[in-house]
Amino acid sequence: MDSLSLAMQKNSLKNGDHHADEQTSINGAADDSPSSAVLQVERNDYAEVAPSNRQRAQSMEGFDDCYTDIVDYIVRCTHKIWDERDIGLIYTHYTHNCILYGTMGTIYDRETIVRDTIQRLVSFPERRGMATQVLWSGNDKEGFYTSHLVTGHGRHTQHGHFGPPTGRTFTSRTIADCMIYKNKIYREWVVADNMAIVKQLGLDAHALAYDTAKALFDRNLEAVDIGENRRIIGQQLPGDEGDTSIANNEIEAETLSWLYEVWNKRMFGRINKVYAQNAQYHGPKMVELYGPAAVLHQHLALLGSIPDGVYTPQHICSNPCDEGGVKVAVRWIIEGHLLGHGILTELGKPKGQRLQVMGMTHYHYKNGKIVDEWNVYDELSLLMQIKLAQLVEDKKGK
Repeated sequence: MDSLSLAMQKNSLKNGDHHADEQTSINGAADDSPSSAVLQVERNDYAEVAPSNRQRAQSMEGFDDCYTDIVDYIVRCTHKIWDERDIGLIYTHYTHNCILYGTMGTIYDRETIVRDTIQRLVSFPERRGMATQVLWSGNDKEGFYTSHLVTGHGRHTQHGHFGPPTGRTFTSRTIADCMIYKNKIYREWVVADNMAIVKQLGLDAHALAYDTAKALFDRNLEAVDIGENRRIIGQQLPGDEGDTSIANNEIEAETLSWLYEVWNKRMFGRINKVYAQNAQYHGPKMVELYGPAAVLHQHLALLGSIPDGVYTPQHICSNPCDEGGVKVAVRWIIEGHLLGHGILTELGKPKGQRLQVMGMTHYHYKNGKIVDEWNVYDELSLLMQIKLAQLVEDKKGK
């Protein structure tokens, strides 16, 4: 049995999140009924995930009384804000100085988040966002961290940030990572697959990317090439091992280790050892693929476009899963330059432009192997970076 399988065994024996002792003290060791555990999204209808008469299953000091645990909190408040249109809840669920990091730009205050939410709902008044899964860590004393995978459906019926209505429908995936303390989100990372929406609506991705880039350029915001990205130092080899200091348990450390081998050491064959033969890959632009070979090519082709790319994980958390096994969420970036041909076909001929891919991935491990991967990054944001680089180049050429 390999080390990953052993880590899976040890993790599953804990029967809780990676703060096993803390989880027991919060939920009560003597009560093993389903109502005493933190909720999971996958097997429950919305009414069960956001119940009306459930007792608190987790200490939630400082949170509104309606929330019974952290999963209930993130699913219920997202539903109320986006689906029930109670946008004003942002004022009681975000701090005034909340920072929201998105693939198309950064927001630095609560009021701008309110305005941005209104604008998005104007374009898609029929949009519904369904929680696919929520992974989390933390507690109410130190703060929670959640990674919320949402599958959105809608129809483009109104004028808005995507232009005149097309009447077409779309489905897309978004992952939002939030840092939460006493009922308020104070930092958020959102990766929305905007290119999936653009393609399904039949819109001009290049025109939309240019408009976004021009707005940033007119505010004197320019992408600056900072040189080599430190995957290797000088002419040395990549390091033997990746940094696993952000891991909270063995399964997270093992995940970070094989990700480092694949992305930074270019040992793509590791994928064949980590993924189950019947693994499913749910990727950008709503791609649905099957088997390790397909997963391998998706990742190889991304680096084909950015062959000097360096993969840096920024956060990781995990939870045992009602479906069996463990689910792991990783927030990451890849930095490099458009130097080759690969999966990023919308970006055009490679000219060495600097790119930063902001992505999030959820993995489902069973019996030591990955059986599902949900991978989200936004090719539209990368196209926007290309357009911005061209605007900067044109300015210097004058």
